[in-house]
Amino acid sequence: MKVRLIVSSFALLALAALGLYCNPAPTHQLQSITLTPASADGQNYANGQVQFVATGHYNVDPLTVTPLPATWGTCTQQFAATTAVSVTQNGLAQCTSGGAGTYTVWANDPITELPGQVYSCPAQGACGGGCVIQANAQLTCP
Repeated sequence: MKVRLIVSSFALLALAALGLYCNPAPTHQLQSITLTPASADGQNYANGQVQFVATGHYNVDPLTVTPLPATWGTCTQQFAATTAVSVTQNGLAQCTSGGAGTYTVWANDPITELPGQVYSCPAQGACGGGCVIQANAQLTCP
């Protein structure tokens, strides 16, 4: 009788552990990014400098993170590299002296989730390339 109780208890414990393993708690994964402003004309900003801000949207609380630490860059409307616009790693963009036209400012997730979590590739970035979650905004240079 004692042996049966021990075996039954062990079996219940094993099933409970298996249930936790198969149904882990949801992880805090980035789902999308938005940039503010979505478009800007450099001539309407002091010194032609536009501060873009990235907001991350997640699947579990906290649902949004602003500002989202991101990797920033620029490209043309055809997704080619450009030096007509510069952007800092904090999202401050500025047209260079030769820049004229509309350019894409992008921010993407450097894919560094919480330690020990598995991260699957949700999308391929247009300008930034690679396996990223990316958002684009437009900057018009005079």
